[in-house]
Amino acid sequence: MEELFGIALIDVPSFWELLVRFAFNFLIVFVISRCLYYPATRRRDFLFTYILISTIVFLLCFLLGNVKIQVGFALGLFAIFGIIRYRTELMPIKEMTYLFLVIGVSVINALSNKKVSYAELLFTNFAILSVAFILERVWMIKHESRKRIKYDNIALVKPEHYDELKADLEKRTGLKIDRFEVGDINYLTDSTWIQIYYYEQDNGENNMSDVHDA
Repeated sequence: MEELFGIALIDVPSFWELLVRFAFNFLIVFVISRCLYYPATRRRDFLFTYILISTIVFLLCFLLGNVKIQVGFALGLFAIFGIIRYRTELMPIKEMTYLFLVIGVSVINALSNKKVSYAELLFTNFAILSVAFILERVWMIKHESRKRIKYDNIALVKPEHYDELKADLEKRTGLKIDRFEVGDINYLTDSTWIQIYYYEQDNGENNMSDVHDA
């Protein structure tokens, strides 16, 4: 085996194992993110994030897996990505769950060793896919979307005007609102930020996390 600076130029069996495992992991993550998550949310930014993070995590785990730190390394990855926050706003719980899912799948596919048979590995991946499919397509028929709105009628923000505020928001946005949350109120500009939540099937659209003036 030819070497350069003490490192093999190519280890054919290991290289083919990398290619096969990478292709299999990419297929699983693609199905999760593109076929399950994306049709329900239409969030291209998270689709981009899931596929790239999965790729990086898989390659990182696979290439460093030979250092014999599999367990501690995997736990460290979950700890790091578990505290991820976007600077604009908190990551929604569903998106965080999918992120945890693609990271977990990538770690499993990268760090499974000879003690784990291919049958067990296939069952694990397809079990994850099956559960995600059932939850997303069978049980969760409706998908709750949200919009962040800048609202200018703070007289209706008081708790006793809840129904009036909801009716006004529905009139201005044209959406059938399920619930809403009032954020910070600016009395200098007589405005506030309101997060509204609605079901896509009730309104016939798939937009999320848009910022609007109302």
